[in-house]
Amino acid sequence: MRNPCLIPSHFTVFLIIISYSTCIVAKPRPWTNSLIPNHILSTEFASNLRDDPDAITKASNDYGNLIQDTPSAVLYPSSVHDIINLIKFSNNCSTPFSVSARGRGHSIRGQATARDGVVVEMSGLSKNGIGIRVSWSPSLGYYADVGGEQLWIDVLRATMEHDLAPVSWTDYLYLSVGGTLSNGGISGQSFLHGPQISNVLELDVITGKGEFMTCSKHMNSELFFGVLGGLGQFGVITRARIILHKAPTKEIELLMKDLEFIPGFIFKKDVPIIDFLSRVKTGDNQKEAHPWLNLFVPKSRINDFNAGVFVDIIGNHNQTKGPILFYPFNRKKWDDRMSAVTPDEDIFYTLGLLHSSGPDESEDFDKLNNKITEFCEKAGIEIKQYLPYYKSKEDWMKHFGSKWNIFEERKMKFDPRMILSPGQRIFTSDLQSDI
Repeated sequence: MRNPCLIPSHFTVFLIIISYSTCIVAKPRPWTNSLIPNHILSTEFASNLRDDPDAITKASNDYGNLIQDTPSAVLYPSSVHDIINLIKFSNNCSTPFSVSARGRGHSIRGQATARDGVVVEMSGLSKNGIGIRVSWSPSLGYYADVGGEQLWIDVLRATMEHDLAPVSWTDYLYLSVGGTLSNGGISGQSFLHGPQISNVLELDVITGKGEFMTCSKHMNSELFFGVLGGLGQFGVITRARIILHKAPTKEIELLMKDLEFIPGFIFKKDVPIIDFLSRVKTGDNQKEAHPWLNLFVPKSRINDFNAGVFVDIIGNHNQTKGPILFYPFNRKKWDDRMSAVTPDEDIFYTLGLLHSSGPDESEDFDKLNNKITEFCEKAGIEIKQYLPYYKSKEDWMKHFGSKWNIFEERKMKFDPRMILSPGQRIFTSDLQSDI
């Protein structure tokens, strides 16, 4: 008698195929040519890791379109805890892998990349982060607690709902709060109010050891001053408390009241403050390179700089593409305890050569930039780079000058295994990793 439960042979083969296919899909991804161990897939944040071509390609490049460094994975954090756990995981490896926070990806020479490591796409926090919260207290006045992933344009829109606004900006507002505070944050308002790093009351930071710390001038102050302008070397900014003032209305009549001019020879256009502050927009041409150069120039040598750079080098260059920015700063508006560096004079100027070029033209603009810095070196003009990029430790030491020792000490204190922001190429062994 035939057994009614007997499974036909062809059906058995079908089940085997299904089982085999399932095993293939579930096979752990190998982290080829990286220091990331496979058991990272067993962590709580593993579901937020991506290594698909789209995520990897985006995290390998930046706005400069000059340097490409490929990470092994990209983390889209669902919470601050994902970042904490990622950095702790790296610290617990026998050989740690690098971690780099990426805000808007508006760096110029791969500063937000992490070769063979993990890039943290900070925009992932926008769903479950703190967002933008406007508050007031008798001791602090008006302020906003802002997630490090938030864009300044969104901070402006949210604070304007209360007729308030931060006092210091960048010339381009589609940048992340954490990103600009890691560099300085400058614009045409900075001569009056100082850079953005001078208008911060408090920070939440995840250090290179995976410690979550709240810091200010009076609490964990060494971390606070180190992170501001610290190029991402000491921690990831997840929250910033920003000073707010009453949003300005029309200022033109007040500014002109002491000026002498012929009536009728004034031309003006009234626009809302949001339109004015967000007037700079950039294109999204992914094939375009941006070999920018941003310098701080001491006032005492500005005539020499004008003759040698503006008149001679730039004036004789047969091709320029992109705007040139030039405006003054008051050093008293900068706090010397912060990591950011400036010329050692009360007044200095910023020059921004915001070149745009095709990929084949970027080398010519790099040569122009090198001519300018070499001229200043030979002439003894003590410039400082803003958004700095150097290829040797000696150049970084010269850049930070008297701040180098404390900068290095802070690195050993807050990121002793050299995990954070390798794309800055300050403490990495491969300082020349251009592709």
